[in-house]
Amino acid sequence: MVIEIKALACARPAELDLPLARLSSAEIARVAVARDIVEAISTTTVWRWLTEDALKPWRYRSWIFPRDPAFEVKAAPILDLYAGRWDGEPLRADEHVVCADEKTSIQARARIHPGTPPAPGRAGRVEHEYARRGALAYLAAWDVRRAQVFGRCERTTGIEPFDRLVEEVMAQEPYASARRVFWVVDNGSSHRGPKTEARLRERWPAIRVVHTPVHASWLNQVELYFSVIQRKVLDPNQWSSLAALEAALLAFADHYSAIATPFEWRFTRGDLRRVLAALPTQTAA
Repeated sequence: MVIEIKALACARPAELDLPLARLSSAEIARVAVARDIVEAISTTTVWRWLTEDALKPWRYRSWIFPRDPAFEVKAAPILDLYAGRWDGEPLRADEHVVCADEKTSIQARARIHPGTPPAPGRAGRVEHEYARRGALAYLAAWDVRRAQVFGRCERTTGIEPFDRLVEEVMAQEPYASARRVFWVVDNGSSHRGPKTEARLRERWPAIRVVHTPVHASWLNQVELYFSVIQRKVLDPNQWSSLAALEAALLAFADHYSAIATPFEWRFTRGDLRRVLAALPTQTAA
């Protein structure tokens, strides 16, 4: 009986002829009774049985099916860089891996009324209404092995703002005298295609641009830093001006660089191969 209940939890609602997007414990209990699996069962019992196997059929995660036929070919070298290798050889001390991207349209929201701090039995409160004070783009580069952040704010994204970020990094040591500096970037318009490497290497010959596959931002470690920024600086958004927002972002980059350690990246080329091999064949929409 317990196994049958858990099997119901693992089924899709459509397979059970239910007009639902996902199942809850109460709905599983009702189906179990309707199908004569049990005469009666409480929602609490169903919840307890599912908890034993960490089954939560009411939860789901969004994802994007790999669309690039060369996904593994493009992704594997990035995973090798994170493991400290390139073309089968260990990276030297004078070779560096930098991940970069833009976090676009960050608004400065001036709340109409000040918030209130937490109190016993009550969370802090943030005023819902706000006045928009403009938006900016935050460009950041993350040194994978040195755990250093380089960030700058711009009014918009584009080739010129991105090149200013690159210049900020490459103009200082240890990058200025490095043998090679690998820049991991996505396929955004600021750094798309082979023209990007040609443009950057004309000024900084040590640069090697490594593009992630399309729709694979999770491969870019700077996105981990952006998630830290979102939690530590931008939520909740309470900035009286763009200048205040910019000052906070830049100050946090300095603070984080002083305390950060490299991200514990454990996903390897072998893991990627196993994941791709387990994917079902994609069907056209």
